[in-house]
Amino acid sequence: MTDETTADKSLGQHWLTDSVSLDAICDSADLEPGGTVLEIGPGQGSLTSVLLARGVQVIGVELDERLAAELRQKFTNLPFTLNMLSILDFDLSSLPVDYKIVANIPYYLTAHLLRMLSETPHKPQLAVLLVQKEVAERVAAQPGTMSTISVAIQLEYQVSLGQLVPARLFTPPPKVNSQVLIMKQRTEPLFADINKKAFLRLVKAGFANRRKTLLNSLSAGLRLSKPEVNQLLEQANILPSVRAQELSLNDWHRLYLVESRKRYTKMRLGGHKLGS
Repeated sequence: MTDETTADKSLGQHWLTDSVSLDAICDSADLEPGGTVLEIGPGQGSLTSVLLARGVQVIGVELDERLAAELRQKFTNLPFTLNMLSILDFDLSSLPVDYKIVANIPYYLTAHLLRMLSETPHKPQLAVLLVQKEVAERVAAQPGTMSTISVAIQLEYQVSLGQLVPARLFTPPPKVNSQVLIMKQRTEPLFADINKKAFLRLVKAGFANRRKTLLNSLSAGLRLSKPEVNQLLEQANILPSVRAQELSLNDWHRLYLVESRKRYTKMRLGGHKLGS
């Protein structure tokens, strides 16, 4: 099939054929024969072959028409269906409710895909994604190094890290190492009493300027005075001097509950200032 000289860099094509790494990716997905797996960017079909050998049905989404023709030929008469389009245009609701995602993700697509997986109402039961190591660590971050994306994903999924895959195992080698990111859908909402859009609006306001304290970031992001924000933080038992990356999801939840109550009260009082 396609070799290193014809890999399309604009599509982030880096082939992984290392059998140990491919098996580790599939092991992390806890595959069951007969299950449905969505593979994003099958490429040359190395991961596809391992998936099919484990008895699952593979739904591939491949944007490169050169590779699509080769994939169809290679996996004729096997439980493999190929859709030639971008994953961002693929209808996830067409898949069974218990589908999984297993894929080697092009770096340029990662942020868009993660946003899609956090927002879609038809989430995968499990997503095992080979992504840039730095991105995997960012998504799986704990308080101290949190970010908007780690909060958004961990709100919906239980996140863990799998095997590290060195750049030298890819053809052509990318500039950085990759790591397996494991995202298991939460069976119950982490917080059943939130409006997700309003919750993430608050989080984004907090992360608007990572170098500033939470007091300053929220004041600017929510367009509230510093005394108003200080009151919110105090009631949520959060120090105004901390930065957004230091907060846990439970911290954000407490702050959300305080802020939403204050916002509701302010609306009922016809726009009076918080605490008035």
